Amino acid sequence: MDSIDSYQVQIRYTQIDRRNDSVVFTDYDFQVNDSMYFYPASTAKFPTAVLALEKLNKTDTLSINTRYYIEGDTLESTAAKDISEIFAVSDNLANNRLVEFLGFEAINESLKNKGIAPVRLSHRLGYHSDDLRTKPLIIYLNDSTTGITQSILNKTPERLELFKIEKGIGYYEDGELIEEAFDFSQKNYYPISAQHNLLKRVIFPQNYKATEQFDLSSEQRAYLINAMHTTPQKAGYDQATYYDGYCKFFMFGDTKKNIPEYIEIYNKVGFAYGTLTDCAYIKDTKNNIDFLLTATILVNKDGIFNDDAYDYDEIGIPFLAQLGREIYQQELNRNQH
Repeated sequence: MDSIDSYQVQIRYTQIDRRNDSVVFTDYDFQVNDSMYFYPASTAKFPTAVLALEKLNKTDTLSINTRYYIEGDTLESTAAKDISEIFAVSDNLANNRLVEFLGFEAINESLKNKGIAPVRLSHRLGYHSDDLRTKPLIIYLNDSTTGITQSILNKTPERLELFKIEKGIGYYEDGELIEEAFDFSQKNYYPISAQHNLLKRVIFPQNYKATEQFDLSSEQRAYLINAMHTTPQKAGYDQATYYDGYCKFFMFGDTKKNIPEYIEIYNKVGFAYGTLTDCAYIKDTKNNIDFLLTATILVNKDGIFNDDAYDYDEIGIPFLAQLGREIYQQELNRNQH
């Protein structure tokens, strides 16, 4: 709180009350502002995963287990595998494969049509590519027949005109320090309100009219929900590297301990360029409480980007973990009244 400007914190917390058959949301905000830019990093993988499922649902010949590979690549995958990797360990390549399947225009348009706005996804994750064209997918229609998808040409992203779109005092490019603010205007834009709205629609679809829901089969939705809370070790990853809190910043990000069975966290985190974000639905089945929490914090004390000197472990993750615990405690107290 003593240097609030430098951390650019935004928080939305939603209390959930059930009256008869309906679910009632009460939102509480701290500094949430769609016009105040933060880099969403891997939180942008959440809409990609959901929309890939929706597109599969609309295509008779494809399913979540259809095998495919990207033209020019040899790695075979399935949407099921990609989605598992996106949530368990935030895999960039899994996300990018689904981006090739969808194209950015379709992602942005679909979200807007469902009332999830503002949002603008415009680039792949993990490496820089100016290629506006998606790569075709080679799809196994059965064991002996393959089909190929059309390449999609995406529009050149326009500059984002937002507050704090330029950050810091310098950045490294090709090993050289450039002493000017780092410009995020061509990057992905996925603010707190949009993230929170997407999460609400996935967890509580019945609260929205049909046109605002994602068109998923019950099997697809069950698969998605399960992937969202599966810890890396349960998805087959090495626990020493990928401990339970690895992609669960709220409540458990600062500990290597296992998350108790009765606490289920359905979420998507992002961390890059000194920015940490978590968008989560947290449910305690033992104490019968649940709530939604989305928050972001920038921890880049020296103001230099691309120097890998960010304060993730010292400030960012402990802050988000403690924030999760405080809100959780608040909910426990609320439940007892």
